[in-house]
Amino acid sequence: MAPHFHRHEVTPTARDHQLDPGPPSWPPWICPRHAKRLEEAGDELRCPHGDAYTRVDGIPRFVDASSYADAFGEQWRRFHRTQLDSYTGTTLSRDRARRCLGPLWDDLAGKNILECGCGAGRFTEVLLERSARVTSIDLSRAVEANAANFPPGASHRIAQADVLALPFPPGSFDVVFALGVVQHTPDPERTIAALYEQVRPGGALVFDHYSRHVQWLVSVRPLVREVLRRLPSQPRFAITDALVRALLPVHRRAGRFGIVLRRISPVEAYYTTYPELSNEHQIEWARLDTHDALTDRFKHFRTCDEIARTLERLGARDIWCESGGNGVEARATRPLA
Repeated sequence: MAPHFHRHEVTPTARDHQLDPGPPSWPPWICPRHAKRLEEAGDELRCPHGDAYTRVDGIPRFVDASSYADAFGEQWRRFHRTQLDSYTGTTLSRDRARRCLGPLWDDLAGKNILECGCGAGRFTEVLLERSARVTSIDLSRAVEANAANFPPGASHRIAQADVLALPFPPGSFDVVFALGVVQHTPDPERTIAALYEQVRPGGALVFDHYSRHVQWLVSVRPLVREVLRRLPSQPRFAITDALVRALLPVHRRAGRFGIVLRRISPVEAYYTTYPELSNEHQIEWARLDTHDALTDRFKHFRTCDEIARTLERLGARDIWCESGGNGVEARATRPLA
């Protein structure tokens, strides 16, 4: 059965920002194949060369119906509120975004931000609350969950698009923001280059990436993932939910033995990492992230040095790259000239 979305009541601050008229225009849509500006034609965006991109449920679709991100699309449609700060009553998403944005945090109002891999909108909510003008894209149907949570308006628009074939002219955005995305694409270096291409001169790229760690390599997770990611979506959800039901109570009682348990359990548990989450939210996060960790098509790992070298090759400046969060967190600016 298809998930039923409840339209999320955004905070008054975010709602006020969506109604704010802001600057007069967005970066224009262009044809990903021909790089020509698209013209509005009813429910379509049409290219002078004949290509047409249809709006479905009001969202422009620049990709085919199926992709390597299908598991993520189903995941975010099922767990469409789980990681929203307004739902958990925490500041987990806000704190992560603020740490990665660094000095940009206080200068987002009115800025055009490209949010890649938007999912259901855990960071969309944060960026809108900072008065940014947010263009949210995702390769998967997660865009539908995002739109249900944060309907398009004067400060928010959404599209289903591929990060390697983005429908915008180069240098269109003040900030390109991509948390939890790059490591799940086929070629992280190509993805970083494509994201950087969208940054205007003087603008910034902000992203993170998994890093190599022994804990993953010595656990059972890689083996379980190799099996699950080959299965259809319904069995995957059934199996990961069963794992959580069976093993999460053990994690809750593990205490100081939790580190050892993580080697023999494929379940993601946050009782010690995020103790501020209620037990109900702990269960939701475990269901969500266990599915996320065990069913992704691509899972790449990079060190801080490797990420920094990639940014240097692209000509980025003011490179900040540190261990933190899910592995490596990075920020860099595009030179003015």
